Amino acid sequence: MKPIDHESLKTGAEAVARPLIVHVVRQFLPNRGGLEDVVFNLCMQSIGHGLRVRVVTLNSLFSDPTLPLADREIIDGIEVVRMPWRGSSRYPVAPSVLAHIGDADIVHVHAIDFFYDFLALTRLIHRKPMIVTTHGGFFHTKKFAAIKNVWFQTLTRFSASQYVDVVGCSKSDRETFMKIAPSRTQLIENGTDTSKFANASSTSPRKRIVTLGRFSINKRLERLIATMAVLCAADPDWHLDILGVPSDLSVFDLEMIIADHGLSGNVFVRAGLDNASIHSAMSKSSFFASASEYEGFGLVAIETMSAGLVPILEANTAYTVLAARHSDIRLCDFTDAKGAADAIRAAYQSLLDDPVLRDRLMAEIETYSWAGAAASYFALYAGILEGARR
Repeated sequence: MKPIDHESLKTGAEAVARPLIVHVVRQFLPNRGGLEDVVFNLCMQSIGHGLRVRVVTLNSLFSDPTLPLADREIIDGIEVVRMPWRGSSRYPVAPSVLAHIGDADIVHVHAIDFFYDFLALTRLIHRKPMIVTTHGGFFHTKKFAAIKNVWFQTLTRFSASQYVDVVGCSKSDRETFMKIAPSRTQLIENGTDTSKFANASSTSPRKRIVTLGRFSINKRLERLIATMAVLCAADPDWHLDILGVPSDLSVFDLEMIIADHGLSGNVFVRAGLDNASIHSAMSKSSFFASASEYEGFGLVAIETMSAGLVPILEANTAYTVLAARHSDIRLCDFTDAKGAADAIRAAYQSLLDDPVLRDRLMAEIETYSWAGAAASYFALYAGILEGARR
């Protein structure tokens, strides 16, 4: 008989004894986006902190529904469980989430969607302590604003009462949720992987812009394309790369808008790129532009600053807060294509006149590393676990 390996048994018992944090999020890797990056980085920090993690997510990608995904897999040490769902990508319904949180010490819900409401309504069944990170809520556009406000004041308000903590990842999110959960809401701004695109931009000024993110309506890519039409009419050396994944808009939709403006030789859509390919695109560029109407925090702008790209941003709430901290960020109004084009030209001239501008941008974002954000979450987890022990 093989002798009992008491040391292995001890190690295994200690591993099981470590608290398990189950993250519930509608999309995760291999999908790429701000929400996915936040969950991935928090999980990696948690593993380093000695916690066990599991991500429970949907079994297909909104950007590529035909891509086969495993029901279970391990990604960089993160246990990933995928569930069937129905409904729309805005409010995907997946009640089988309850089958995957039974052994959780804490359930961490990301975004205000079906999972947020369903897990609140079923709390007396699963009886798990929960926290939620808002990630912008559902006010990304003004569409259906009246209905959204009624929903927010009723079901969203009730659901918030079932969470130990409501975490706003931006000051605007905190202010919004303080209205319905004042004693539970606090601010933890997202961390940033400052190494992902570090120093990626062109080392010499280039008349090339990238925009990065989902092809969704609130990003207002049509306004950015209209601005490019003004730029290129005066100077055809300007180019724009639209990098991201399809959402409300498809690649075809964007290419039709580009063609309507006569910009097929100046504006390019590149979907589903991995980080290495995005890094390569940035290496030919000097600017990042976003015409987005709404951002939860502005994470992508910070990531592109780490590349040394000069941000030219719509003056929405999140970007206005960010620009108040970083004087080299340019704000403009992309509803005014001529004014936005003037802002881009001025940013190019600043890059010519200030040879250390690129280096200054890269140095400033070091304060956004994930270590500080993760430590704040670990403090919340510790408080919940201590309460459970009592």
